[in-house]
Amino acid sequence: MAEAHSKNHDYHLVDPSPWPFLASVGAFFMAIGGIGLMRYTTGREFEVFGVNLAGSGLFIIGLLIVLYVMYGWWRDTIRESLQGHHTRVVNLHLRYGMILFIASEVMFFVAWFWAFFDASLFVDEAIQYQRVEATGGVWPPQGIEVFDPWHLPLLNTLILLLSGTTVTWAHHALLENDRNGLKWGLILTVALGVLFTICQIYEYTHATFEFAGNIYGATFYMATGFHGFHVFVGTVFLAVCLARALAGQMSPQKHFGFEAAAWYWHFVDVVWLFLFATIYIWGAWGVVPHG
Repeated sequence: MAEAHSKNHDYHLVDPSPWPFLASVGAFFMAIGGIGLMRYTTGREFEVFGVNLAGSGLFIIGLLIVLYVMYGWWRDTIRESLQGHHTRVVNLHLRYGMILFIASEVMFFVAWFWAFFDASLFVDEAIQYQRVEATGGVWPPQGIEVFDPWHLPLLNTLILLLSGTTVTWAHHALLENDRNGLKWGLILTVALGVLFTICQIYEYTHATFEFAGNIYGATFYMATGFHGFHVFVGTVFLAVCLARALAGQMSPQKHFGFEAAAWYWHFVDVVWLFLFATIYIWGAWGVVPHG
């Protein structure tokens, strides 16, 4: 029987899975629910086939389905790896998939950088087609008190750069089969990710401009807010890797899950450097910052 089930090729055919279908259902509910939620927050209705879907209920249901799919699908993928199904070719394809995912994330942030540069370099055109307050022909717009880039934003930059070194330390420790170095490298990286999120929340609570009503606030919060969300996702990603490392599920030969998390974290670091240089420094050049 063992010979009958032995693997004589480098590919793995997965068992029938409910996750792609459930992921589609969850994403659909989230999309429709997101429209209903935005309608609800602006005091409007959202009728579909005579039913008012304005509110947060459908969005929350979709979000819970997506989170459950993420847990179940990645749990099954980890089990396949532990069972030896991730051959050389399967691992190569997983790497291709992660590279393409990060490439799509790069283009996602390109959109927000594009919006910021379009609004800042072509000020008059930015307000001509949008229902926002006039900028006074200058950037940042008149009345906007920007953040001092050399205070909390600089601290956040140092935090992320340090986290990049700790996750690299953890990776090299894993390659050397140094379990203690792997553990502490991941613990420090997760802690720094949490600290960055706390600092960004503190920064937002002390902002003198809002998201709505001005093009500066819209572009600033969309770019930095989505980056903060990616930091949160990366922190969870690395926390899962920490739990797996403590459970002894990674080896110097097989640890793609950790590699993917490290790639993602370095991507988040690089995006922040661009944000810091463009939105915080260049975007506030020659302006007296908020105290």
